[in-house]
Amino acid sequence: MSEVITIGEPLVNFCSEEPDVSLTDALEFHKVMGGAELNVAIGVRKLGHSVEYVTRVGQDPMGKFIQKALAAHDVGTSYVSYDDVYYTGHQMKQLVTQGDPVVVNYRRDSAASHLEARQLENIDLSDIKIAHTTGIFPAISPIAEKTFRSFYQKLIAAQKLITFDPNLRPSLWKSKDYMIKTINDIAGMADIVLPGINEGKTLVGTDNPNEIADFYLNGERTHAVIIKLGDQGVFVKTDQGQKYTIPSFKAEKVVDTVGAGDGFALGLITALLEKKNLKAAAMRGNAVGCLQVQTLGDNDGYPNQEELQQFYAKQGVSEDEFANQA
Repeated sequence: MSEVITIGEPLVNFCSEEPDVSLTDALEFHKVMGGAELNVAIGVRKLGHSVEYVTRVGQDPMGKFIQKALAAHDVGTSYVSYDDVYYTGHQMKQLVTQGDPVVVNYRRDSAASHLEARQLENIDLSDIKIAHTTGIFPAISPIAEKTFRSFYQKLIAAQKLITFDPNLRPSLWKSKDYMIKTINDIAGMADIVLPGINEGKTLVGTDNPNEIADFYLNGERTHAVIIKLGDQGVFVKTDQGQKYTIPSFKAEKVVDTVGAGDGFALGLITALLEKKNLKAAAMRGNAVGCLQVQTLGDNDGYPNQEELQQFYAKQGVSEDEFANQA
């Protein structure tokens, strides 16, 4: 059985191969698999931990591509269902030499947006240790939001540790106010909340990390908030009053920022599975995020254990430096 479970929408990503050319004018693309929660699942598996992915795809060429790609990455598919009516979501992504790429989604009325709560009835959580969730899946449709909430109820009833990354996608929500209300409600049910600093400003109304953390620590279950500060690292605060900043690693060259936040999440999760403390887990998250921004694709930079240790050696650091700290 698996240690980690996540729920989301997989996307077939058509990535431009022409630097700084608009998606309108670009003619050359390569096809890869993406989606925030799936990125995390791929990275968790690459670091040697088992993971199950809950989703629904169409019985179309892109859905079949997702099936083959999941198998290639050894991501668990026990809870992947297939739809004869609705298609698999996809997107186009620009290649840029600076800043964030333009990404255009084609996911409205997709197969994943029709994943119903009844299709989760047979999920076995007995061996699951951590569930990773984001604010993307509940945004894609009212059906998905209902399914997501049902999934949360199962996780909470089974007393599983839940990590939640808001991963704001305003264009997917019916309104900004509804997005803020729903995301903050969901965050209050998670054990560890992982907002970016700009997301915190949108959701809480401040870019003060301490104030953002305090807002989420008022949640009924939340015991730690980790705020991603970009190239400044992450700010961590717990319900025990501990607070500190874990600095980032400097990337040799930033190629593509997509997947960095998911890299942080999977680094955190895998370190916690290995009984590392929160400081060491946050450091691993920073390391994986740094590796990811130096590659193309949504998840191409995620390391295996050997590559992670090689990165640490090059940086002259070790997770063990936090071994005896709280």
